[in-house]
Formats: sequence, structure tokens, C-alpha cells
Amino acid sequence: MVRLELDQVVMRRMKEEDIEMVKALIKEACEGNENRLILHILTRPLCLFILAIFSSVLRCLVHSFILALALPVFLLIVFLKLTMPRAVGVLGSSRPSWDYVGSAHRDTQEETLPNPYCRVSGKTPARKPRRRLGAKENPPNVAESVSAERAEAAGHVWVAECDGEIQGCIFRESEKRPGIRRLCRVAVSSWYRREGLGRLLVLGLQQRERDTGARRVYAHVPYPSKVGEAFFRKLGFRLRGQDPEEEDAEETQLEAPERGFMGYPLSKVFYKDL
Repeated sequence: MVRLELDQVVMRRMKEEDIEMVKALIKEACEGNENRLILHILTRPLCLFILAIFSSVLRCLVHSFILALALPVFLLIVFLKLTMPRAVGVLGSSRPSWDYVGSAHRDTQEETLPNPYCRVSGKTPARKPRRRLGAKENPPNVAESVSAERAEAAGHVWVAECDGEIQGCIFRESEKRPGIRRLCRVAVSSWYRREGLGRLLVLGLQQRERDTGARRVYAHVPYPSKVGEAFFRKLGFRLRGQDPEEEDAEETQLEAPERGFMGYPLSKVFYKDL
């Protein structure tokens, strides 16, 4: 683990040259999460009951108890692998799909998120040139044709950078409802976890959205992620449905958790009033 000076972190909008690094961060953050979701679904009582029925039927057709027991489980795992949203990552939902990251830099301006730690220390972080691994120049980028729908789905991406190195990123969906914002994903490099970088990204984006007139922010967390749930609770987020008397019914109905096989929830919805 590398010691990180949070007051030196610059949180800026993603640029085209950052796309591959951001995709690598997402892939690292999603590692193992899909398997945990599949295990969560397989261990639900109704799912176990259906698997037992199929195993009993197969037992009458095949003469192998092990095959009759394992085949339904294997087929269900393959089905879930093919149908489950592939980008349900740590501290995020599958909206937008992570392969839309390459469109998120379009029509963006040089914009940074406020760093609350700078006011505490009295320092102002400055962006430093990115360190290059070699002298070989990158080939010229070919302009990508991006439709308006794709650019809209891509949303906004900010990256956390220090000493020319991208250490984390945060996604925010495009504004679809006045005053409502949705955090799609928070990803931090494994070298800088538990250093407060994820908290810094959320607080910086939260302050920016508050200044632009947002009144509530939502975050979708994968269902089995205890780390993600604890993370957002520490930041003052509340679980949707936990305080029914304090929530607007029409508003919260628009923020339903994502569901997968047999309607089992794949995510939990957290919200915070700004």
C-alpha cells in the first residue's frame, strides 16, 4: 500500500488518453464481483428448490446421481454468466455499460472537482505532467463517431490524479431528472485503497452537484457488497426503503434496484439529500 497525500490529489474530467487506464481500473474493481452475485442467487431458497426439482427429474433420465445434481447448477451458472449485466462493479451499477467509457470524454471541458482537503491544509493541488514509461510517441488517435444516444448514456467521468498517475475514478450518469443525480461507479486502484481516495471522490462530486442545484444523489451498490454498503453509510447515505415516511414515493419508485434471474435484486439503492 502506498501512502497518499489527499490534499495533492486533482480530480478532473476524463480525457481521451485516460480511457484505457479507466477501463483497467473498472476491470480491477469488478474482479470477482460477478461470481459473488451468482453465488448469492444460487443460494436463495426458491432457486435451490427449483434446482432440486430439476435434479429429481434428471435422476429419472440419467443413472448418475452426481450428473443429475451438477448439470442443472452448471447450466444455471452459464445462463447467469451470459445474461447478468457484465459491468456490475464494486460500488456501482451496470448503468452506463463500462464499454461506453470511450464516449464519456466527448464534449467535455477542462473541469475539476473541489478537493475539501485543500481547504484544511491550505494547499492547492496542481496538476503535473503525466509520467511516461517510454519515449515512444503514441500513434495519432482516430476520431470516433459517437451518436448522441451513446454520448448521453456514457455520462460523466472524473479521474483522481496525483503526480501524473491516475489512481481512481468516479462515474455520474447524465442528468435525466431535475435535481437528481446518480453515481454509477467508484473505482480505486488496489495500491491506494483504504487511504480515503474513494471518500474524496464522492465528497468532491457531491459538493459539485450541490453547487449546481442538485437536491438528492443516488448510488447503486451490488447486493452482496458489504464493503460498498458500509462505505456509503459512512458518507451519510441511507438505504432506499429503510425510512418510508421520509421518502417521496413517486421519486423513489424511479430508483428501483436492478434485478436479475427470477427477479432477485442485484443491487441496493442508497440515497442522500444534499
